[in-house]
Amino acid sequence: MLRQLIRTGRLVVVGGAISYRALFNWTTPPMFIGTLLVGPVLQLLFFVFLGRELGVADDRFYLIGNAVLASSTACVYGGTMAVSNERRYGTLGAVLLSPRRRAPLWFGRALPYVLNGLVVSAFTLAAACLVLGLSLPAGAVPGLALVLVAAAVACSAFGLALGALGLRFRDVFLVSNVASSALLLLTGANVPRASLPGWMRTTGEVLPLTHAAGAARRIASGGATAWRQVGAELAVGVGWAVLAVLLLTVFEHGSRRRATLDVM
Repeated sequence: MLRQLIRTGRLVVVGGAISYRALFNWTTPPMFIGTLLVGPVLQLLFFVFLGRELGVADDRFYLIGNAVLASSTACVYGGTMAVSNERRYGTLGAVLLSPRRRAPLWFGRALPYVLNGLVVSAFTLAAACLVLGLSLPAGAVPGLALVLVAAAVACSAFGLALGALGLRFRDVFLVSNVASSALLLLTGANVPRASLPGWMRTTGEVLPLTHAAGAARRIASGGATAWRQVGAELAVGVGWAVLAVLLLTVFEHGSRRRATLDVM
């Protein structure tokens, strides 16, 4: 039993690291900084100044919300590319010939993007503190770190579920773009959820980052760790992870029958 757990853990960690390095060996530090670090900070500044003009909410609302939302850039697109790029570069067939269990195989590919998302969110939160003067109680830091981890995990599972569509659709990035816009609008990161129609609020409940944004704002204001919201965020992540595995299994079997695994 212990040996099996060690082998599974190695598959998740080592396999995910090798996949990340292989699929993104073209990434350079300037590209990483410009795409994953500068982009979210510019988005943060945009919504803060827009909020000041419109008077919808105070700076703190946008600073905390965008710090949580920042992980979506790495997690949604990364989780999507972790699957769809295997097909794009013609390596999907080799991956699926592996006798290993599918769930650890795919979750390992999502793990690097959890770390990516956490780094991006932490950087954006630090920029909010240094550039725009966001003040955080010292005791709130551990709670915020927990919330950001939960948000990155849930968002990566969401991205993996979208990536599963890459086994069936050619332009999966269209789906990712729409999903990113939905997170921007429906999670309450930049638009107060109380101002949204009922169906939008309901949809937001099953999307990642919604509960994390609420928990982060509560903790940053000096409140206790919102365990219920953190648990809800993790539950949303588990739901998307289960859906990702189901979609990957169904699409894999269907693609095998139709011989379309490598058809672009």
